[in-house]
Amino acid sequence: MASVLTNCESCGNYTYDEEMGYYFCEVDLDEDEMARFIRGHFTECPYFQFRDEYRIVRKQM
Repeated sequence: MASVLTNCESCGNYTYDEEMGYYFCEVDLDEDEMARFIRGHFTECPYFQFRDEYRIVRKQM
């Protein structure tokens, strides 16, 4: 799996929690990965999935 530059805003794993009022990553990062992410040293994310709202529609065609 190729690494992709981190851009959480366009990742399908980055969702908004209406109850808490903030965005979070749904991927269960291990302790080291989370520390790098919080410190801003997480430049490549192996879990990145481009958010594609039309993916389901294309499958229906």
